[in-house]
Amino acid sequence: MIRLDNLTKVFDTPKGAVVAADRISLEVPPGEICILLGPSGCGKTTILKMINRIVQPTSGKVFINGEDALNMNLEELRRGIGYVIQQIGLFPNMTIEENITIVPKLLGWDPAKYKERARELMAMISMEPDSFLNRYPSELSGGQQQRIGVARALAADPPVMLMDEPFGAIDPINRATIQDEFLIMQEQLKKTIMFVSHDIDEAIKMGDRIAVFRKGHLVQYDTPDDLLAAPRNTFIESFLGEDRAFKRLSLVKVREVVSDNIGTVTPDDSLETALKRMDDFGYQLSILVVNNRHQPVGMVSRAVARTTRGFCGDHLQNVPATIELDDNLHKAAALMFAKDTVWLPCVDAEGRVRGQISQRAMTHHLGARFRSQENGSHHSSTPVEE
Repeated sequence: MIRLDNLTKVFDTPKGAVVAADRISLEVPPGEICILLGPSGCGKTTILKMINRIVQPTSGKVFINGEDALNMNLEELRRGIGYVIQQIGLFPNMTIEENITIVPKLLGWDPAKYKERARELMAMISMEPDSFLNRYPSELSGGQQQRIGVARALAADPPVMLMDEPFGAIDPINRATIQDEFLIMQEQLKKTIMFVSHDIDEAIKMGDRIAVFRKGHLVQYDTPDDLLAAPRNTFIESFLGEDRAFKRLSLVKVREVVSDNIGTVTPDDSLETALKRMDDFGYQLSILVVNNRHQPVGMVSRAVARTTRGFCGDHLQNVPATIELDDNLHKAAALMFAKDTVWLPCVDAEGRVRGQISQRAMTHHLGARFRSQENGSHHSSTPVEE
C-alpha cells in the first residue's frame, strides 16, 4: 500500500547541504502499522511529510497503492490520507462535530451522512456523542482533543494514515489508554499507517513493523520481535537498551509457549490420587483441582495430600492466579512474580484449563531466538548502516 523507492531529501542551509533522508526504500503492506523510530533529527518526520508532499523529495519515489504520489493531484492525494500530529491542530472556532466532518464536507457528503459518521467515530473513540459533539476544543482535555484528532483523520475513511508522534504530549496513563483504543480500532479498520515515534515501548506495542533510522539512513526494518531478537549492529543494540529481552515478553502470546502437559484432579478424587498424580507430572508442591467443566476451583498441596486422608474437595486452597491463552508473557511474568510462583494454569476464554506455563518455558522460548541469532540464522531485509 505504501512503498518508498530511494526516497531522498537534501536541505540547503547556510552551513551547506544537509541530508535528512538518504535513499530510503521500504514497503508497508496493506493494513499494517509501520513505526518510524530513531533519535531526534534522524529524518522520521521529513519522510512522513514527503509522503503527503508537505515536503517535496529531492529524488526518489513514493507509491500509494501502486500509484506514484508525485503524479497524483495534490488535493486528492491529501484527502485520501488521514494526518494526525502531536499538536492536534483542531480549529478552535469550530465545534467538535465541525472539526471531525470538515473533510467529508469538502468531499460533498450528504449532511445526514457526515453527521452520522461523526457519531460513529465518537463512539469508536469512547466519547459520548451527545456530550461532546457540540463542545469546542477548549472545553476538552488534552487527551480528549487527541482522540478528536484521530477521529478527524478517520472521518473520510482514508485507506492511509500518517501519524506524527500523535500521543507524545499526553500523560502516560491516558497515552496507554488511547494506544489500546487505537489498536482495537485498527483491528476493525485495517488502515495502512506510518507512525513516527521516539518511544521504543510505544513502537513495540503499536507496530507491525519498525523502521529504525540514524542520521537520515534506514538502519534496520523488521518486525518488533525480529528487531529485538536480532539487532543488526551496536547502534540498534544500544538504542533498544539492555533490557530488550524483557521487551519481547509483550510480543509473545501465552498460547505460543503453553504446555498441555498438566496434571489435574477433581474434587471427588482422593488425596492419595492427588499425591500420585503430582509424582506422575513432577509437581513439587501442589496440583490443580478442576470441576466438571475443567475450570480451576482450587489447589491441593503435597503436604496435605501426604499427611491426610479424604477427598480433594475437602482440602482446597486458593489458586494463586490463572493466565489466558491470549495474554502475553509480560503479564504472565508479572503474575508469577506477584504471586511468588514459577508456573501458572492457562485457561481459555471460558475459563477452562488448557495447559500450563512456567518461568523455565518462557526463558527457553526467548533464549531460542538469541541462540538462533548467535548461530547466524537471522537475516534482516535491510542492509547494515554503521
